[in-house]
Amino acid sequence: MSHGQDMNRRDFIKISSLFLAGSAAMSTQIGRTFSGTGNALAGEHAEKVVHSFCEHCFWRCGIAAHVRDGRIYKITGSEHHPLSNGKLCPRGTGGIGQIYDPDRLAHPLIRERKGGQSTYRKATWDEAITLTAEKLYQIKEKYGPQAIAMLHHGYGYTFFKEMFKSFGVNKFAKPSFDFCCGPRHQGYILTYGHSAGTPEGIDIQNSKYVIFFGTHYGENMHNTAVQEISEGIRRGLKIVVFDPRFSTLAGKAEKWLPIKAGTDIAMMQAMMNVLITENLYDKQFVEENTVGFDELWAEVREMTPEKAAEITDIPAEDIRDVARRFASFAPSAAVHPGRRTQWYADGTQRVRCIAILNALVGNYKMPGGVVKYEKYKLPKAPHHHYPEFEKEIWSQYPLFTDIKPSNTMASHEVMQQTMNDEIKAWFVYGVNVPETVTLGRKATLEAIDKVDFLVAVDTLPMEVTGYADVVLPECTYLERYDDLDGGRPYRTPFVALRQPAVEPMFDSKPGNEIARMLADKLDLHGVFEDSVEEYLDKRLKAAGSSLEEVKKTGVLLGEPTDLYRKPGEKLTFKTPSGKIELASSKMREAGFSAVPKYIKHPEAPEGYYRILTGRKPMLTFGRTANNRFLNELPTARENDIWVNPEVAKQHGLTHGEYVHLKNQAGVVSEFPIRVKVTERIRKDAVYMVHGYGHYFKKLNWAYKRGASHNQLISQTEIDKAIGAVGFQNNFVTFIKEA
Repeated sequence: MSHGQDMNRRDFIKISSLFLAGSAAMSTQIGRTFSGTGNALAGEHAEKVVHSFCEHCFWRCGIAAHVRDGRIYKITGSEHHPLSNGKLCPRGTGGIGQIYDPDRLAHPLIRERKGGQSTYRKATWDEAITLTAEKLYQIKEKYGPQAIAMLHHGYGYTFFKEMFKSFGVNKFAKPSFDFCCGPRHQGYILTYGHSAGTPEGIDIQNSKYVIFFGTHYGENMHNTAVQEISEGIRRGLKIVVFDPRFSTLAGKAEKWLPIKAGTDIAMMQAMMNVLITENLYDKQFVEENTVGFDELWAEVREMTPEKAAEITDIPAEDIRDVARRFASFAPSAAVHPGRRTQWYADGTQRVRCIAILNALVGNYKMPGGVVKYEKYKLPKAPHHHYPEFEKEIWSQYPLFTDIKPSNTMASHEVMQQTMNDEIKAWFVYGVNVPETVTLGRKATLEAIDKVDFLVAVDTLPMEVTGYADVVLPECTYLERYDDLDGGRPYRTPFVALRQPAVEPMFDSKPGNEIARMLADKLDLHGVFEDSVEEYLDKRLKAAGSSLEEVKKTGVLLGEPTDLYRKPGEKLTFKTPSGKIELASSKMREAGFSAVPKYIKHPEAPEGYYRILTGRKPMLTFGRTANNRFLNELPTARENDIWVNPEVAKQHGLTHGEYVHLKNQAGVVSEFPIRVKVTERIRKDAVYMVHGYGHYFKKLNWAYKRGASHNQLISQTEIDKAIGAVGFQNNFVTFIKEA
């Protein structure tokens, strides 16, 4: 196929309503479940509670799905699961809006051309799986398995990954690594030898003083952390927030410091300067448990509070006050590592600054400080034999593989290799690629134009499905089994089970079954057990339990982690030196500065403002964008652009009016956005929630609501150590509605 033909074939297709669940079909199918037919899980007129875990964000809280007459009528927090403790955030309770969304994908779809136009036709599962297997096999035979890549998000990807590894494919990428979690994991690994964890290893509920840099708890929710912060505040916890915006968390703080965006490293260096010059750091801990102190001091000695004040816009006396109070409350004090940590090209070093500040006050494994959670000792899953090719690592970034061994490249590298004709096929699981922040919408669509074959597995007709050759409708997390959630450390180690509360609706299927069907078509026999239940039961029996037993509560609990170090305990760390590395040997060996350096970031052009982003409690980007149960709330229906009153006056903007946004490259937002005039944002920045501005009409609730942040990204920076993508050096101005 010529490239010109491929460009035509990759046209965006507006999926017909005939292929979606639709209100009438939805009510008909729900009616069948009410009658007790077609739902063996619930049984006729049965009422029960099914324990599982949530899919609406990576926190994966325990849920209790309440089923009556074959239909889920409410979702509550599981009292058995340590991450929920009987409570859920709004997104967790709103899962009913996903399973009963009338815009759900109802049937497999195959792209074809009719009369010179691309269109979709309804296909059987056998047709769709056969075509997918044939195309993947052909591409592997012609170009090798390295020409196939999988982009994924969400917990259901594991079965597909197992299938692809057995097929010889080892190009896997998780876009959230690029712009969210990558620096957070690697910054801690380079410093302490282990990740910051999810949930983060900060003993908040027992802390007396916690400093946050741009972490939006209360807006991005994270159920357990919000509960722990609430408990900490009840006990007298003092909070300090550095953020250009007055966030919900800032409203709980004793001090909000509206730092200039992009200057966090200068601020943290100045705090280190105060700790060292005033002898406030824990000298004994630093001498016994760290390396690189002299090199660190040589870097930060010139970053006085007065110098940092000029850079950060925070007065020198405030910098000294925070550093002194931090030391006075230590070791029951901490700087929180945050969540979405990749803003610029220095994300890894920024997180290392946080880790270093914690190390200087000796709070490691101390009440209220940095703690290391333990995992449940769940035996590893049995794996099919992988070809030798599986061992290859494809990322060009030298420190990438220390973070996520299960990923072999950054998602923007998939885009780049596709543009270079190295990757020919994409298998996209649960990622709305055009609206996922990597290199922005324009660059992503250029890569999509180049790919020869694209498969999308999703529950909804997200924008990516309109570019796919094959669309495979997966059932929701409430209708399927996934692999066990047992790989995350926590203060109470656990293994959680995702299990179906009701049967799959329409012609959708669980991911584990789709992966098994593909494996069979590709002659990959023996990759999976005969059933997912058999596989899960084997794993749980190896852990001393069984599927039947764990289904009752949805969770298997271990013994609480011994969080705190004992007097005289010798600490060891999985770093090259065996100690906390204030100066990182791995960074030095890879050609980077061993200690964090402050680098000045570009300023906004005249009349433009730096875009800051976040989320709302009801929104987890693509997972909930079309959820009527959540988005019918007035505060969730669209995003706003936060504008300082002085900026609004300068541009003639009034509160509540609609404007289009134009970025520094001349890109204008496709849809308008409502202006929110507020003192809660600095004059040199604006703020908007990411995940709005969907352009696919079949997302009936999400379509045209607000503006797309991803569309306005045309300037990115790469963290050359780990490959994370920074996008906060984008700036916008306003175009008033005619």
